[in-house]
Amino acid sequence: MAHVERRLYQRLLVFVAFLHISGVFCFSELFFIKEPHDVTVMRKEAVILDCQAHGESPIDVRWLKNGVKVVENERVYHLPNGSLYISEVESRRGDKSDEGLYQCLAQNKYGAILSQKARLTIASISAFAIQPTPAVVTEGSVARFSCKISAHPPSIITWEFNRVTLPLATERITVLPSGVLQIHRVQQEDAGNYRCICTNIASRRRSTEATLTVAAAPRSQLPQRPRIIAGPQNISVSLHQSAILECIATGNPQPIISWSRADSKSIDVYSTKVLGNGNLIITDIKPQHRGVYMCRATTPGTRNYTVASANITVLAPPSLVEWPESLTRPRAGTARFVCRAEGAPTPQITWLKNGDKVHSNGRIKMYNSKLVINQIIPEDDAIYQCQAENEQGSVLSMARLIVVMSEDRPSAPRNIQADTVSSSAILLAWERPQYNSDKVIAYSVHYMKAEGLNNEEYQVVIGNDTTRYIIDDLEPARNYTFYVVAYMPMGASRMSDNVFKHTLEDVPLRAPELSLTSRSPMDIQVSWQPLPDKLSRGRVSAYRLSYRTSTESTVSQIELPGDKTQHFFQNLKPDTIYLLRIVAATSVGWGEQSVWTSHRTPKTSSALVPMAPELRLEPLNCTAIVARWQLAPRNSISVQGYRLFHHEESQSETSPVQLRALENTYTFGGLDPRKKYHVKLLAYNFVGDGYQADQTISTPGCVSVRDRLVPPPPPPHNVYTKTNSSNSVFLHWGRPAFTSSQAVNYTVRCNPVGLQNASLVLYLQTSEQNLLVRDLEPNTKYEFAIRLHIDQLSSPWSPVVYQSTFPDAPTLPPSNVKVTLIEEDTALVSWKPPDEPNVAVTHYTILYASRNAWIAGEWQVLQREGTITMSLLEKLKPGQIYFVKVSASNHMGNGPFSHTMELNVQADSSGHDPRLSQGSTHSTGFSDGFYHLDQKSMTGITVGVCIALICIIICAFIIVCRGKNRTFSAAKTYGEGVNTSALITGHLGSEGQAEPADVSIPRMSHNHFIDAKGGTNLVINSLGPVQSSTKKKEKWFSFNGNGKKGSKAVQPRTAVLTFEDELSMSPDQPTTLQALLWRPGDSEGSSNSEESHATGDSGRYSHDETEMTNLSSRTGSRPPSLSTEDSAGSDCSAASKESDELMGESCADLKLMESVESGCCHYEAKSCSESELSFQVGV
Repeated sequence: MAHVERRLYQRLLVFVAFLHISGVFCFSELFFIKEPHDVTVMRKEAVILDCQAHGESPIDVRWLKNGVKVVENERVYHLPNGSLYISEVESRRGDKSDEGLYQCLAQNKYGAILSQKARLTIASISAFAIQPTPAVVTEGSVARFSCKISAHPPSIITWEFNRVTLPLATERITVLPSGVLQIHRVQQEDAGNYRCICTNIASRRRSTEATLTVAAAPRSQLPQRPRIIAGPQNISVSLHQSAILECIATGNPQPIISWSRADSKSIDVYSTKVLGNGNLIITDIKPQHRGVYMCRATTPGTRNYTVASANITVLAPPSLVEWPESLTRPRAGTARFVCRAEGAPTPQITWLKNGDKVHSNGRIKMYNSKLVINQIIPEDDAIYQCQAENEQGSVLSMARLIVVMSEDRPSAPRNIQADTVSSSAILLAWERPQYNSDKVIAYSVHYMKAEGLNNEEYQVVIGNDTTRYIIDDLEPARNYTFYVVAYMPMGASRMSDNVFKHTLEDVPLRAPELSLTSRSPMDIQVSWQPLPDKLSRGRVSAYRLSYRTSTESTVSQIELPGDKTQHFFQNLKPDTIYLLRIVAATSVGWGEQSVWTSHRTPKTSSALVPMAPELRLEPLNCTAIVARWQLAPRNSISVQGYRLFHHEESQSETSPVQLRALENTYTFGGLDPRKKYHVKLLAYNFVGDGYQADQTISTPGCVSVRDRLVPPPPPPHNVYTKTNSSNSVFLHWGRPAFTSSQAVNYTVRCNPVGLQNASLVLYLQTSEQNLLVRDLEPNTKYEFAIRLHIDQLSSPWSPVVYQSTFPDAPTLPPSNVKVTLIEEDTALVSWKPPDEPNVAVTHYTILYASRNAWIAGEWQVLQREGTITMSLLEKLKPGQIYFVKVSASNHMGNGPFSHTMELNVQADSSGHDPRLSQGSTHSTGFSDGFYHLDQKSMTGITVGVCIALICIIICAFIIVCRGKNRTFSAAKTYGEGVNTSALITGHLGSEGQAEPADVSIPRMSHNHFIDAKGGTNLVINSLGPVQSSTKKKEKWFSFNGNGKKGSKAVQPRTAVLTFEDELSMSPDQPTTLQALLWRPGDSEGSSNSEESHATGDSGRYSHDETEMTNLSSRTGSRPPSLSTEDSAGSDCSAASKESDELMGESCADLKLMESVESGCCHYEAKSCSESELSFQVGV
């Protein structure tokens, strides 16, 4: 019966524990939706620091400034959503200033969490740190000025020459964003005063003027080796910023500048460009851009060169690569949280409990980015945060610890005793708990080193059938602390009392590693590092050095005290190989001797070779060693390179590795664990090999994992990622090589890099070897890992791969656009990035125009990089009103423009605009790309529309009236004649419009129509416009069919054509007249007839119409065959015969008559058509 009751009691406890455990996954976890970010504002400007938390209500939000609670007042107060509002930012000194680091603290019943830090900075600009200095340069050489200033936000630096903005149109002038002015191939007109101007939203500062004096170049210039007068400097650049490496060289002839990397890697051509004559700019800096860059100036056609180098350090904010996970633990249990972060510089890890910093004590330990809580108590139930922080920023991740309580737990074990067994073992004994000892199912023995901080605690679980245990993996000569805990099925007792015990000393585990160098041909400097405590196994009391030559068997020995770490051997033989070894001793005895280490003393004639480098060896891991070195300070001999040797102990020496003189590090890989290696390094020059440095080092052992009964399957391999869009990434992986016919499933883990909330990690299941992950955030770097599941076994996670989604094109314009007039002709436009997350901006476009230019649609365009949020508008005209708007763009597209800002540039006293002086506010407001006109513009448009309507009505009335006149004159015939002067006057328009003529139309064919566009009486057929005859006969010359006596004299350079149209002729078929008068290039000539002038019509006809239009338009469209010069020497009868042949097919008979007096030809055409049209052209 008791057994049944115990089983029911255990099941009840399991059910209660399940309820508590399920609470981890069911409770509304507290996390931030919005967190504050760094912001720079103007003094007296309002600012909002965002903070919005989500979780189970009620949620209390508080703000901290520099770790101290922010006190609300009428100027600083909380908004309903939790954000902090400061109406007027103050910049007073001390604590009264609003500048500082802000964090918001959100709390509910589960605990409290702290947001990331946000720095509030007030815009400012300091005094100049570097100002330009006077310079004297030779004509044709290079001049350089520099200035440097500290400003928030960073300032824009421009230059003035004799107090006038320096033009940058010439390729000789280069201005670097860092504040350097370079003038190449200096000329005499470059002499003058130069100064730099630094501008940001806070203020503008001008430097002192520096005078450039240009000296005349000598007539004969000798060849000069290249010389770098301004080389690159070591810089540290934040991620995604720009790095500028300057390089200016002189020489005769002018040297060629090239760039390379010291590690022989290729330079990223996509993010790198050369500015000016050799300056290297790397945009959008990434971790792979770190390294040493070399500028090389080479004389063309020779091998003469000079090299300068600089190191680029890429700074990156922290990002979490492993974050803590929420845990459920019983009372008196142990909880371990893990947190790892990467960044540059290396982030510092801090643990927070409900927003407060966690401090180490006997129960809570922090080491190696881990948080270990032993003997959990109810007060440990809280939200814990891991905060990784460096100078580039901070990141946090959270996890919750839930403590499960149980009743009737046993009391703590009693009477703990510890006895030392050996240098590595201690016997621990105890008595059973006084109460509820029958419920104990196991004991847990805890031990850790007693000295030092953040020591790792170890735990061993044993059965309830014994109360004695030997801990045998301890270090010699160490103090340890022990305690014991008794466990029941769903709980544990309190921890027992602590007991301390010291292990015995032992002989050293191994000998120190030797480092050998020579200062002269007759000495050897021997040095070594003290053994670590784990290897010394006690206090080292003495060292013994043994040495001999390689050809002798006699061994000499010398004993040294335990505090020595070097010894100097003198009076040795030159050019001789010596063998040395060392052994260490403790109070227990001597340890194991090292193997013989060889070293050759230099030759006597080696005085001009380099001295031995200072060599340092470090194990990188169990299979790699890193060698670092530097030349001795006393070494004054030039070095051409290094030779590096290494070999395993008792193995033959391998061929050396040749290294360049600029290199100072090398990594040996592919070594065996727990092996000793000898490394030798020497420098050489043109004389020969220098003194060598010898050192030995042992590789550590690899961390092994205990064999399991059922080993897990291997993880997937060859994980491949590819970005599909701004919100999806495609993954593909390979199945590991193992034989199994069972079904395999995969879990894909996806989360943004630096995720602060572990509950937002995305886990996706699939049975395929590929997956398209959707619904991701744009412009966000994600990490992916995959594991497989087979037969209830899971593999480890695959190596993490990283992939970034594409950014979205901006959908919002830049915010807070401001335009300020800072000088008479210069304005500063500033803005803030668009208020939308995860949208990268690569460049901004600034459009500005005066009112007149804006009406004409002529905008001036400026572009700035995405990291710059201000720009100068220069050379503005006084008395003008300018419109300014800004848009953001990236590689995915352009965003919308901001609302157009209006800038009133006041006129000076000499040309003051009275409208501006009266404070007139006639302006144009803009909204969503549309504009609203002011009152004067609307009045002008209204008047213009009314005038246009009146003109249209008048033209319509004229057309109606003339149409009636044509009805009465339908039976009249056309007079044929032309008045040259009147026709020319009609074309040129010098005497006004030609008098309109009445046209009599006996019959209109189907391919004739009246041009009613301008209200004229122009008749057009398929061949073009037809000139009407006039009623006033005295203004025209008349011709009869044969040119008889009644005809009047024709004016010189005047041709008259009379022809009859054929109704059946195809519009597309060229007529004989077209063949005679056709001129290449005039198929679409502009018609400037008198009717076209009167109506404003362009007079253009389609290509399907006849080229006769050219004859009615201008004199210059006459074919060459009809010109005066040509006709004088040509046979008109021949032309008439040719015309008859051409007109045969169209039933037209053309006669050509030449007037000898005027030098002109008269054409007369007869047609079989019933309709007859008259056409006069003034040529």
